[in-house]
Amino acid sequence: MLIRNTAPSDAFVFFGATGDLAYKKIFPALLAMSRRGRLDLPIVGVAKSGWTRDQLVERARASVSENGGMDEASFLRLVQHLHYVDGDYNDPATFTAISKLLGSASHPLHYLAIPPSMFPVVIERLAEAGLAKDARVVVEKPFGRDLASARALNDTIHRAFPEDSIF
Repeated sequence: MLIRNTAPSDAFVFFGATGDLAYKKIFPALLAMSRRGRLDLPIVGVAKSGWTRDQLVERARASVSENGGMDEASFLRLVQHLHYVDGDYNDPATFTAISKLLGSASHPLHYLAIPPSMFPVVIERLAEAGLAKDARVVVEKPFGRDLASARALNDTIHRAFPEDSIF
């Protein structure tokens, strides 16, 4: 197997930033990385909740206080890197906003902590916006509703990302 995407990720984009998975798992994991000094990259949370960045920061604070053990210094380092895009996953403008926030990052990791029905839409919009090039994607389970939908999703993902960039 040819391994093409060996560069480390230089940005983290997570879709579903205001959701339950982000609250219970993603924010505590980001805080743990910050605590270990392993979080020096843009972090872009994406959701359609009508929130501001300040509201996302407060959600992250509540999350780590409840699920990860608050460490104020590490949390402040995390927040320095945290951005928020409030937008519709069907709207190309959402992906333009993400691209602007990524700046010079060229190897982002996209984490899909969203309902499975939205996976194809987000994957296609990432590709259309040029955000799949040299990037990685993490697809949260479930992966399809049945064999046919799993195969269709697999085809959609592979049109945008090479095998070694899909997790």
